[in-house]
Amino acid sequence: MKRQVLREVARMELLIDQIKEVEAERDDMLTEERQSAREVALLSKVVGIGPEFAAVLWGEGLFRHFDNRRQVAAYAGLAPTPWQSGSIDREQGIGKSGNPRLRSTLSEMAWLWLRHQPLSTLSRWFNERVAQNGGRFKKVMITALARKLVVALWKYASAGVVIEGAVIRP
Repeated sequence: MKRQVLREVARMELLIDQIKEVEAERDDMLTEERQSAREVALLSKVVGIGPEFAAVLWGEGLFRHFDNRRQVAAYAGLAPTPWQSGSIDREQGIGKSGNPRLRSTLSEMAWLWLRHQPLSTLSRWFNERVAQNGGRFKKVMITALARKLVVALWKYASAGVVIEGAVIRP
């Protein structure tokens, strides 16, 4: 039993060393690219967004030039897919034609946003909508929150527009 515990401890130490190496490589890459480092640091100032999420957000999509919020949401794969036939207009949910890594990161970030930014306008909007439906559509609403969040973060990174009610680190 003791040997097994020692082997597990050795594995954990190896993993911790490997994680430190990967984080050091990430930091080196960010310092090499000064332009990205500025935006990643700006995104990291938002409470609830760490260096990993900020690097993925910037590296996977926010570095691109978008003309409007619809283009941002479409690139992230969070834009609605319309269905029209005659006089019938319906929404079929999100069109998953965008960047899957960015979309999954934004879904995770939406859950973290609710935890770390409970007083922001986006969190209050989410809580009001979920309360109206009795909590049944929480996962659907998380996707809607992820869409609103990517648009707000795009505005913050590109134009410096601070998200209303969000806590920003100094």
